[in-house]
Amino acid sequence: MKGKIKYFEDNKQLLKTVLIIALPIMVQNGFTNFVNLLDNIMVGRLGTEQMSGVAIVNQVIFVFNLCIFGGLSGAGIFTAQYFGKNDSEGVRNTFRFKFSLALFLSALAILVFSIFGSSLVSLYLSDSADGGDLAATLKYGEDYLSIMLIGLPVFALVQTYSSTLRECGQTVVPMKAGVAAVLVNLLFNYLLIFGNFGFPALGVRGAAYATVLSRFVELAVVIIWTHTHTSEVPFASSLYRTLRVPSHLVSGIMKKGMILLINEAMWSLGLSLVNQCFSTRGLNAVAGVNIASTLDNFFKVVFLAFGNSVGIIVGRLLGAGKMEEARETDTKIITFSVIFSSFVGLVMLSLSHLFPQIYNTTDAARSIATSLIIVQAVCMPLEAFKNATYFTLRSGGRTFITFLFDGFSTMAVNFPIAFILSRFTDASVLWIFISVQIGGLVKAVVGFILVKKGVWLRNIVTE
Repeated sequence: MKGKIKYFEDNKQLLKTVLIIALPIMVQNGFTNFVNLLDNIMVGRLGTEQMSGVAIVNQVIFVFNLCIFGGLSGAGIFTAQYFGKNDSEGVRNTFRFKFSLALFLSALAILVFSIFGSSLVSLYLSDSADGGDLAATLKYGEDYLSIMLIGLPVFALVQTYSSTLRECGQTVVPMKAGVAAVLVNLLFNYLLIFGNFGFPALGVRGAAYATVLSRFVELAVVIIWTHTHTSEVPFASSLYRTLRVPSHLVSGIMKKGMILLINEAMWSLGLSLVNQCFSTRGLNAVAGVNIASTLDNFFKVVFLAFGNSVGIIVGRLLGAGKMEEARETDTKIITFSVIFSSFVGLVMLSLSHLFPQIYNTTDAARSIATSLIIVQAVCMPLEAFKNATYFTLRSGGRTFITFLFDGFSTMAVNFPIAFILSRFTDASVLWIFISVQIGGLVKAVVGFILVKKGVWLRNIVTE
């Protein structure tokens, strides 16, 4: 313990810089996930079928969310480095690329989910002896998805603005927008799920309406602030004068960045397929995984924020040509992330038996959730390390390597483990889950080697 405290004292100034960036992201994501947690609990009070239907749809939409993240991140690598060299026109052009891509992906997702939504939800419904009503679960999922489609393009535009603001050092504004959104979400969840204060009791549909409304609020906040503070964010001046992006930049982003979209698509698809393997153990497994994932998502905002800090701080140093400083800074931020996440894991461990008791579900689902939370808490430092190494590789434009490291490894290692154990053995969902986590050690080892070798130390803007 003393050694960790001394490490922080010796690197006080860097830690302060990291926290200035990371804390607003933690607050925003933490607030968002806290309301998602309360949202999940409220839906969970309705019953196992309602909770499972919503959880399955959120798993399907998660693939879209990560595709947006990956697509925007490709351009974001250039945004951070353009900002590092004070090139506002470069930032402006990366935003325009993001804007067009976000709308295209949203339209494509709405088309796919409208046609295949019911079939996708059905993939997660497996007959078992746990007594769950699969038809009711499917109906709740369909109702929830039909409303959530309205919010997809709004979510994409929120991410377009917020990611660009963060890459330009404005992390507080997206945080405020996120806080406003989650407060709206929480309020209307309370009003519309249960029908309080004269509002209709809409159940899972009420949860969807509340989420969509909160997306519009968040978008309004970031748009209004950005276009009324052009002195602080010069890229916003004449931003929509044209949506044309220079061909050389489009080519550069496509070459360096589109692999990130493919990466996030494969990673999220791989994760969804792994969860589908968990669902073969019945609705109790679906409910248990959902409960554990909800708590895990709330706590892992810490290492995700540190990962974003790596991308922003190290990206700027690379853009400024300060390679040795970038290497040293990266090592320290990774260490910060692992240490902080170790403490977070301990807190999560202490809640493993208490949190599942909040849900109106079966004892079997609660037991599964408790076991999975314990595993997630123990693995938290390892997950922090893997996340930080991913952002390190990405900051230098090594996108194909990040693809092999992240999305490809999920499909080539994690999914086959889950598939084989779920289809050809009688292993419980807990042992399938543990086996998948063990498979993740391959990714940690590869990440350590690549970061140590410094293959990511590149200035892609100059190139």
